[in-house]
Amino acid sequence: MQDRGWWFGAALSGALVVVAGAFGAHALDGQLTPRLAAAFETGVRYQAWHTLALLAVLAWRAARPLAGQRLALGLWAAGMGLFSGSLYALALTGMGRWGMVTPLGGVLLIGGWLALAAAAWRARHDAQSPSGSA
Repeated sequence: MQDRGWWFGAALSGALVVVAGAFGAHALDGQLTPRLAAAFETGVRYQAWHTLALLAVLAWRAARPLAGQRLALGLWAAGMGLFSGSLYALALTGMGRWGMVTPLGGVLLIGGWLALAAAAWRARHDAQSPSGSA
């Protein structure tokens, strides 16, 4: 199976999203300030959406591998770790310096989406060219 490690990582991320969501809803209920609770929830939400995006790109890649897809996967994985991870750390420790890491994770997430857009654009261009290649 191509990309076995990516599939494993995406599945593990999905499991961690459920764990983090349950932990936030039950163990942290009433333990955090509203601002820190919102930060934790934002981390869970972004990790969940980007885990689904990983799975979608892996399925697309299985059907039609394209340059740029792996880059998107890598940027999203790193971005989730930094963005969501820093928000989890901020919420759990209350140490504001974790918030300095969050924008870097956000930039990586955006970069993943741009890499995906470039892959889709190239695929569209390749499909329209008479020879089937750019």
